[in-house]
Amino acid sequence: MENAINEFRRLLEIMDELREKCPWDREQTLESLRKLTIEETYELGDAILKHDLQEIKKELGDLLLHIVFYAKIGSEQNAFTIGDVLKNINDKLVYRHPHVFGDVAVSGSREVIENWEDLKLKEKGRDHKVLAGVPTAMPALVKANRIQEKASGVGFDWEYREQVWDKVKEEISELSSEIGRIDKDKIEAEFGDLFFAMVNAARLYGVDPEAALERTNLKFIQRFNYLESKTMAIGRSLHDMTLAEMDVYWEEAKREQG
Repeated sequence: MENAINEFRRLLEIMDELREKCPWDREQTLESLRKLTIEETYELGDAILKHDLQEIKKELGDLLLHIVFYAKIGSEQNAFTIGDVLKNINDKLVYRHPHVFGDVAVSGSREVIENWEDLKLKEKGRDHKVLAGVPTAMPALVKANRIQEKASGVGFDWEYREQVWDKVKEEISELSSEIGRIDKDKIEAEFGDLFFAMVNAARLYGVDPEAALERTNLKFIQRFNYLESKTMAIGRSLHDMTLAEMDVYWEEAKREQG
């Protein structure tokens, strides 16, 4: 613990030096750092999906640097300091865990989530709406999952998770009907409803839809790269191959890569 405190203090001192002496660091603002922070967050997500612990350590450091950077800018504007940031999260954790730091009893993680959402709605200075805290800039797939988690946290959910499949079938049927009418706007709306229902199903079965889709993305990339490499090895181009010819290598990739 002492070593961690010393290294954190060192990071704060380094940030002071950078902000004073480095031309690039001096130019940065809250707005200019935002896109870089999003990029770093995705890089951390990639490392987690790869189960690369050394890369996770590196990316956590990059994110921590951004937090310290934001706090430094905040202190320069007399808005907040890193101490304020730390106090805020410490106070919030204690307040929202009365089953740990108070005398509230819970029977499991489900009640913890429900208490968490209920306490959030009671906090001063907050918009007292369940979905108010969902960031508007969040990617749609992640946002859909978060919306559903928050709604579930106040009891708006299926009684039994198996019931969600009726909703999925309903949305597929409605999408099929709109496709037959060839109305692009309505088709898009029905695709959205179907995606939302599938995200709901994933959540109910304990699956992170973002991680599930990214897993399939990576699998497709690996298999397609295999197909392309094999094609190049025999001196041919994918543009000149039939789908049936490409499918031979695709099936081979599935057998070899799993």
